[in-house]
Amino acid sequence: MLNDATDLRFFVAVTKAGSLAEAARRMDITPSAVSQHLRQLEKRLGLHLVHRSTRRFSLTDEGELFYAGAVDLLARMDDLTDSLRARTGEVAGKLDICGPLGFGRRYLAPIVADFHARHPGLQASLTLTDLVPASNTQRFDLIVHIGELADSSLVAYPVAPNQRFLCASPKYLARHPAPQTPDDLAQHACLVLRENQEDVTLWRLRRKREEVSVRVPATLWSNDGEVVKEWALMGKGILLRSEWDVAEHLKSGRLVRVLPDWEPPEAGVVALVDHRANMSARVKLFLEFLQGRFRPKVPWR
Repeated sequence: MLNDATDLRFFVAVTKAGSLAEAARRMDITPSAVSQHLRQLEKRLGLHLVHRSTRRFSLTDEGELFYAGAVDLLARMDDLTDSLRARTGEVAGKLDICGPLGFGRRYLAPIVADFHARHPGLQASLTLTDLVPASNTQRFDLIVHIGELADSSLVAYPVAPNQRFLCASPKYLARHPAPQTPDDLAQHACLVLRENQEDVTLWRLRRKREEVSVRVPATLWSNDGEVVKEWALMGKGILLRSEWDVAEHLKSGRLVRVLPDWEPPEAGVVALVDHRANMSARVKLFLEFLQGRFRPKVPWR
């Protein structure tokens, strides 16, 4: 027999952690205590929920069903609590948000701080990373993502439009005549950002109905977008970067667009939420607050 909602929350927390050791770290208890609680839960249910070894942790078929049901039940319980609190204007509970590094520092951090100022009873966390492993997406209530979406069980909600541009500094273009066609990029110094598992030296461009893919030489590359942008400002080469990050430099003239008739794929800003969980009232409120900060006009336009 289950011990109220405690067992449900425990099992969801362990599953989201991805390992018994990580679950123990987050709960501030020993791994043996986590393992013992898990065995007791399986005994009470009469079910084998988890395949576990020193390196692997995965759910059995019964464990998957139990996890999905637990997430659903807890979401309903939390939503009921949130709804009742909302009647008095109170928002409480935990809100775990994830977002990309550069965008997160510039935009998400102040948004989360402002949301918390309105709802001080909330415990909010913001994790910034440019690569969220698929196995870790369940850790977060909401993930802000920019660009193309890989196959995912997450549901995307639009937040803000965002284009990507090819650009370089006037200093670089004074030494190297601007490319006239996409194929000319192969003769230029190109600055490459390795922020995900995409083929980052294959630049895809579109002009009306014409689409091309160009393999560019990575003269300099980094996993930090700020570093790559600074290289472009220093005149080190041509950059492919999001509008939100370079718009101010294009406006000031420190960067200029290259091949302006050719456009890379758009990289809209979206909020991702696990479709298996009913969205709690606090997540809904934060999503609306987040979307509202980029309407009716995004700050980079």
